[in-house]
Amino acid sequence: MKENTDTFLKGLWRENPVFVMLLGMCPVLAVSNSVINALAMGLATTFVLIGSSTLVSLLSRFIPKQVRIATYIVIIATFVTVVDYLIQAISLDLYRALGAFIQLIVVNCMILGRAEAFASKNPLGKSLLDALGMGAGFTLALLCLGSVRELLGNGSLLGVAIFGAGFQPWPIMILPPGGFFVLGGWLLLFAWLQERRTARRPEGGLAHAD
Repeated sequence: MKENTDTFLKGLWRENPVFVMLLGMCPVLAVSNSVINALAMGLATTFVLIGSSTLVSLLSRFIPKQVRIATYIVIIATFVTVVDYLIQAISLDLYRALGAFIQLIVVNCMILGRAEAFASKNPLGKSLLDALGMGAGFTLALLCLGSVRELLGNGSLLGVAIFGAGFQPWPIMILPPGGFFVLGGWLLLFAWLQERRTARRPEGGLAHAD
């Protein structure tokens, strides 16, 4: 049980794909100018990640090593096509807002990396937990950026005004440079928290030994 919990939770914190591993930066910076866009991209990526990890885990023993990467890309592209049509059917406005970044999920190195490094070497249950954890961590990172950028750039969250009429929005926050500024701030916070956690670990070990 502890091993399964660690497999899921590592994607949220220790191996967060955005704040720790710095993967998938293109959609993170491009579509995180609002909470709804960030949530949609995070859920779409999680769907593709879970679906591709499932098939790779089930079929890995039957896939020749010489064509494994090409096979993984075909599997990922299949799920990306499914999610592309789903978003288009649910909301054309959202589909236009996400633009080409839905199709670019195919080349998201996080998804291909989990397929090659984890799903192909582990059973289905563990692969699903890993995919779910990584997807949740990716979605959390997008929401962290999207909430800050929408709040400061538009004075709203999910389209609902938060500040009064006197609030002066920061337009730069919903533009590409704002994505870099906010990402840098979150990376700094994560690095500081990781450093504090590392610094406390020896003290905890000594106290436990005593």
